Amino acid sequence: MNEVLKTIKSRRSIRKYLPQQIRDSEINTIIEAGIYAATGHNEQPWYFTVIQDKELIDYMSQRTKELMSNESIEWIARIGRNEKRHLFHHAPTVIVVSGKQNAYSPLTDCSAAIQNMMVAAESMDIGSCWIGLVSYFFEQEEEVKKLNIPEGYKPFYAVCFGYKDTSIKVAVPERKTDIVNYIK
Repeated sequence: MNEVLKTIKSRRSIRKYLPQQIRDSEINTIIEAGIYAATGHNEQPWYFTVIQDKELIDYMSQRTKELMSNESIEWIARIGRNEKRHLFHHAPTVIVVSGKQNAYSPLTDCSAAIQNMMVAAESMDIGSCWIGLVSYFFEQEEEVKKLNIPEGYKPFYAVCFGYKDTSIKVAVPERKTDIVNYIK
């Protein structure tokens, strides 16, 4: 099988990581993969904030969960109230992906960058997990200031990265098959 397809098919959302930090060279390779994502009008509207400060990662998790616990959507509030849950799964590296607000398609472009980063991480046997619930944290202007994101950029998502704890096996979810229509 083609190596790219094999990597794509083997990538899973990892929710248990080893405590050791990934190497700077690996982080740089992951970010480089993100930078090479396709973008509308080649704007490349992203900005990457690499967080390896455990205290900040833990604070972001706790603060996000506090905000989530007040949500009217019960499953979100339940996650927020779960004291055992760490939003970033104790990953040693979290990358916040922000997009230039006045770009043509920053959310789509940043999402493409995230996918590239996760596939690149998998190719190096580094686990990853895309975190969308951190949006509760990103809605708090005072909290976002702690991330030193340049003016004119909006944080969209965070992605956890770390060496996988291989004691946890992640099953391959069944894929939908009735989702293609050919017009020839």
